Amino acid sequence: MVPLQTALCLPVLDIEALIHGYTIVALPKMFIRPGQRFVLHPVDTLLIPFSIQQYYRSSFSLNSQTAIKSIDFDKFSIKVWASCQLCQIIDQTQPLDLLSQLTIWNLETFQAIIDKQQNIFLAYLRVYFLSEFSQVPVNENIRGKIGKFVSIAKTDVSEDKPVLNTQIFTQRKYQLEIRKPSLYTELEEIHSVLSKTFNQDLFAKKLENDIRIFLYRSNQQISELPDPSIDWIKSITVLGDRSVEENEKKSNYQAGTDFENIVRQSLEFLGFVVDPSHKGGAGGLDLVCSLPYPLICECKSGRSIPSNTVEELINLGGKNLGAEQFFNSSKLIIGPGDPTQATQKSANEWKISIMNPMTLQKLAEFNAKYPGAINLVELQKYLLPGQIDHHIEEYLTQLETEIKVRSHVIETLKNYLQRANEQVTVAGVESLHAAYVTSNSPRHLKSVRELHDILIELSSPLTGYLGRERGDDWKSDRFYYLRDLKPRVNIA
Repeated sequence: MVPLQTALCLPVLDIEALIHGYTIVALPKMFIRPGQRFVLHPVDTLLIPFSIQQYYRSSFSLNSQTAIKSIDFDKFSIKVWASCQLCQIIDQTQPLDLLSQLTIWNLETFQAIIDKQQNIFLAYLRVYFLSEFSQVPVNENIRGKIGKFVSIAKTDVSEDKPVLNTQIFTQRKYQLEIRKPSLYTELEEIHSVLSKTFNQDLFAKKLENDIRIFLYRSNQQISELPDPSIDWIKSITVLGDRSVEENEKKSNYQAGTDFENIVRQSLEFLGFVVDPSHKGGAGGLDLVCSLPYPLICECKSGRSIPSNTVEELINLGGKNLGAEQFFNSSKLIIGPGDPTQATQKSANEWKISIMNPMTLQKLAEFNAKYPGAINLVELQKYLLPGQIDHHIEEYLTQLETEIKVRSHVIETLKNYLQRANEQVTVAGVESLHAAYVTSNSPRHLKSVRELHDILIELSSPLTGYLGRERGDDWKSDRFYYLRDLKPRVNIA
């Protein structure tokens, strides 16, 4: 631990921007020596000589409106300290518009600072969380201290809780030093809109978090959250064993209809396209899926599957679809309990799969945690004749292992770059393969090429867990860390 007794006063929103990765620089009123350490002391944003909309770029001002709602303007929290890594002196001859694009402040703000003090001091700050936050009352004595140092009570600090890890900070610092323009200005605007609305929408909150991590290379992720929009998944088994019939005094018909509806919702949630012309009822098939392959589904709620269910599915399928389409379709019965020996025998003869509602619920839960992870074409291989619950469990176990492999690849890359020299911001495939095989990996990789395939998958714009610098061939590709692979929701 290192004791500090000096603090740099900054607008509270500037400090929030540093904490959340929107910027890595501050605007002190004087040159700060590289290596100097200090606590960051918040000052009321109202004391800056502009309105928030004039002071900050629009891509951050919307974010700041959300942040303001969570700030207690009677007492500020001191949360972080910083180490100055570099301090640049900017004058009128340098491109202020590009500097504005790469930071949180408007061009007019920079121009006003230049007009007032002839130059801008741009301090690159490596920011760390304090072990314990402390609250301080708003101090009238520091009203004019924005950008200046003040003395504070001794505060012990350590480097064990950086806001950005070394690799991410180095990348951000290099981009700003050379004034490399942002490639994602439109995405920044989308992020701003999401930041304004995510408190009312959980999906928007998760998407905002993912975009922030991508844009600002922040390594902070929101915790796994329960998602009220998927609470229905928890009722699949309940409706399947028809406990709702007793608890809510529903009729057999209504309980059966409720189960059929939730099975339809589950199959659509997994990615099947359900034909709306088949809705059960007298003489009708419960569910028929057309894509990605034909699937006929019969739903049976209750305490067990009736013994005539296989015969009923065969008769209804032939009547409604015709013999050729029926025989060329996958066939599935979803119902509770263990099927009788006669039902098992008939299902095997007619190549009909039988699944418990709990297994369907597990599939839906897995898809909620890892959207898109369930490959329906792969799943078809497990729709074997007879009871298939253990086959589906085997499929989900394999998927879990493959996700753990990808999560471990991401962790391996992150750890490799953190251990490397600060100037090393990307890693090659062969170096990563050597690090992977010597780690406690969940599965052995067959070759360097298999690792490369996984890295390409993880660096796709549709996944965004890693970034990729394309080489002349696959062996010369380089990769960098963006974010961890974690479940999207917490299903309690």
